Amino acid sequence: MNLDQSLRTEIQKALTALFNQTVDHVQLQPTNQEFEGSHTLVCFPLAKISKKGPEETARLIGEYLVTHTGFVSRFNVVKGFLNLVIADRVWMEVFHSIYANKNFGNLPANDQEIMIEYSSPNTNKPLHLGHLRNNFLGYAVAEIYKALGYTVHKVQIINDRGIHICKSMAAWKLFGKGETPHSSGIKGDHLVGKYYVEFDKNLKAQVKDLIQQGVSEADAEKQAPIMQLAIDMLRKWEAKDPETVHLWKTMNGWVYEGFGSTYKRMGVDFDKLYYESETYLLGKNEVLRGLDNGAFFKKDDGSVWVDLTSDGLDQKVLLRSDGTSVYMTQDIGTAILRFRDFPKISRQVYTVGNEQEYHFKVLFLILAKLGYAWAKECYHLSYGMVDLPTGKMKSREGTVVDADDLMQEMVDEAEKQSRELGKIEEATDQQIKELSEMIGLGALKFFLLKVDPKKRMLFDPNESIQLQGHTGPFIQYTHARIRAIIRKAETMGISPDEGYWKNVNSLEPAEREVIFLISNYIHKLNEAARDYSPAVIANFAFDLAKGYNQFYQSIPIFNEADQDKLKFRIAFSSVVADVIKRAMAVLGIQVPERM
Repeated sequence: MNLDQSLRTEIQKALTALFNQTVDHVQLQPTNQEFEGSHTLVCFPLAKISKKGPEETARLIGEYLVTHTGFVSRFNVVKGFLNLVIADRVWMEVFHSIYANKNFGNLPANDQEIMIEYSSPNTNKPLHLGHLRNNFLGYAVAEIYKALGYTVHKVQIINDRGIHICKSMAAWKLFGKGETPHSSGIKGDHLVGKYYVEFDKNLKAQVKDLIQQGVSEADAEKQAPIMQLAIDMLRKWEAKDPETVHLWKTMNGWVYEGFGSTYKRMGVDFDKLYYESETYLLGKNEVLRGLDNGAFFKKDDGSVWVDLTSDGLDQKVLLRSDGTSVYMTQDIGTAILRFRDFPKISRQVYTVGNEQEYHFKVLFLILAKLGYAWAKECYHLSYGMVDLPTGKMKSREGTVVDADDLMQEMVDEAEKQSRELGKIEEATDQQIKELSEMIGLGALKFFLLKVDPKKRMLFDPNESIQLQGHTGPFIQYTHARIRAIIRKAETMGISPDEGYWKNVNSLEPAEREVIFLISNYIHKLNEAARDYSPAVIANFAFDLAKGYNQFYQSIPIFNEADQDKLKFRIAFSSVVADVIKRAMAVLGIQVPERM
């Protein structure tokens, strides 16, 4: 049963009966929490057809709905707002339609396609805290669109070429002594990151020596032997030198293996990978085409630029004077290749931090100047930085919090707290490991996703892991509690039959509130998709868990003598658990059966 649509139909009937008028659209909105009711009809626009004031119009409509429809049990009027209290019988019908729909929360395929890009790391260092928010955000947005019936393509662009990659290669060649992930026991992406740090350390030392010899600071970095080696490797790579390409493939292979295990633990996946090394040449060709047709211009030194001053921006270089590509060139090629690979996608979403907002404005304008109509369907899902309380977490070089380290510490903390609370005394080692992983990573994901993506946020590991409060573990514990209730009902032989709900004529306020929350789930999915904000679903899951706990604390389920009401409350609990599980799954979070 679609409550909103049914209510609109009843209101349309009331307008026809009262004022002999039909209205194409009536404005319904959620009732303000200060007032009784769930749905509010805005009556100011209706005063034109009633020829009465908004308050009198609201009163007349309210009285008609109560007297003639059976949909509304009572109402209150606040100025021109008609707050409606839906009849318990209607709420029961809403509940039963949800209970009977085993696919509730997943809409049928709608023949629309969308592409979501996320992660997109460099292959010279491991993933960090910022990548965690990026991956969790992109994955959750993709799952939200999937639930709404879209065909979703999850992709990433791997930045696998350029001077930053050659820096790690140069340092490994100088100091590696043949070290590999296997020989060192170091995860591949961490090993390559180690040599990136080694490059920087040696570069600083060499620059310092050159400056002491009288070389300027700007020239010293260019002349440093280790930088010269990296630049030489980049030239050799672009010239396809076999030895250099072999080392590049080898070290990138170590990184991909390391990334793979990190992604697996994160619980994210991708449908297709794009590599900068394979897309930058396409971008370069497009820039040259744009130069030929006048979209771009060439400066005296031979570099190619785009002039965006008429768009309120500035000029942007697209090819250097030596003909080599810049980062923008690669992004142009990648965007074009994706629309060629997936011509049916209606939108391409880039999940990238807000420090790149200008970059994407420029990219989308360039694509439009190149004549691609789909440029207007490209969207930058911009998100804020994640801060940590000082001293709360270890970091590798004192500046970047490693993703693997943070995930492990969250899992360790989950196990520690579970043991202290005596929650896992009878569990096996394997069960403890699985539960700690579920709670620790669930806490991390939920905390990073519950905040609107646009906002900069403070991640407090200690707060995130608590069983009480606005946390993932609180929702996970609520699910486990409900599953325990279902298991108890099964042992008692209590099973909702086909007609039990027809005999339940009244609801407790907590039951009514929870049914209202659940009935809004699809609306919340649409809101989250529209705003590209998994925070909408995270907060929905929290409100649902909180609402159920209020019900649980005020109503002793198994003390109910009325068997139909008892069956309803078991079915009610089952639906809540299912919806919590679905909502958390959309966020990439698992919920335990026992906790």
